[in-house]
Amino acid sequence: MVVRGQRRRGAVVATAVAGGVAVALLASGCSPMTAAYEPQAGRAGRPHSARPVHGTGAVIDPGRALAAVRGAAAVLAREGGAKVVTSMETVSGGTRLTIQGSGVYDFARPVGELTVLLPEDATGAAEHRPITEVFTPGGLYMKNRGAGVPADKWVRLDTAALPDGNLLTSGATDPLAAAELLGGAHEVTYMRDERVGGVRVGHYWGTIDLGRAARAAPVRDRGPLAAAAKGFSSGTVAFDVLIDAQGRPRELRYRFSVESGRGDTGDGGAGGDTAADGSGARSEAGGGATTATAIAAATATAVRPSPAATPMVVVSTVRLSAFGTAVRVVLPAPGDIYAGKVGSPQK
Repeated sequence: MVVRGQRRRGAVVATAVAGGVAVALLASGCSPMTAAYEPQAGRAGRPHSARPVHGTGAVIDPGRALAAVRGAAAVLAREGGAKVVTSMETVSGGTRLTIQGSGVYDFARPVGELTVLLPEDATGAAEHRPITEVFTPGGLYMKNRGAGVPADKWVRLDTAALPDGNLLTSGATDPLAAAELLGGAHEVTYMRDERVGGVRVGHYWGTIDLGRAARAAPVRDRGPLAAAAKGFSSGTVAFDVLIDAQGRPRELRYRFSVESGRGDTGDGGAGGDTAADGSGARSEAGGGATTATAIAAATATAVRPSPAATPMVVVSTVRLSAFGTAVRVVLPAPGDIYAGKVGSPQK
């Protein structure tokens, strides 16, 4: 799968899960990833949970809008815990698949846990078990996420070693990373006031400079974001965000447009074997592209679209509520982490 863009250097394959479907995001040669959010009137142009507030007539200075967006992650760190709902949606050739997640996140610690639900029978196979994902700085733990892994074991991935920095790999964008991406916002526009869950919010949209986001993040979190800045060759991602009166982001939405141009993800993609710790990489596409082998552990059956397949859209959304929620997340013990190889469910 080839992704449109402008820059001619860098090559990477990131894989996002859509139930039993793995969406390969290939950025190589002159085909890096691009992302676009197209604001428009009506429900299609705003986060689905938002409702417009008519007659406010608010006008916000661009500088204030930029400051509100860039400062959102720091506000979350002061708030501490929150409840989280995520969705990751892919659309290709008229087919729409959505991965849903829910859980809690402590942005002060920081640590979080989500239960991720894959679409039923996405590949005609039996329903997948819910996947438990635990997020920590630089690490992602997953349970029920890989063929050959004992039921009582976890797989740990080094998120800085993933080509996308775990923005798409796990099927749920790390909520902390989603917030810290806003530190790289530029060309921010205030759209209007809206309501989400009965709370009045300001709707902002614009573009993220991934390199700037990595530099603006705390040192502990720069590794994954720096990997994403290199992996997504366009270097930018479009977003829109709903921010309440206290400066807290209630909803964050990122949209990626992916053009299919390869007939197969290759054995180095979701269909291959991988080390459970995500430490290695497999070369493909004549040696020009690599895929973090950890991705295979995180994915199910790979989609192999025809070269004529229509563009694919990947939309990742993170919704936050119940700020101040007490969060208790226990990290897997070292003995509970699987150290063997993880194979594709195809094998």
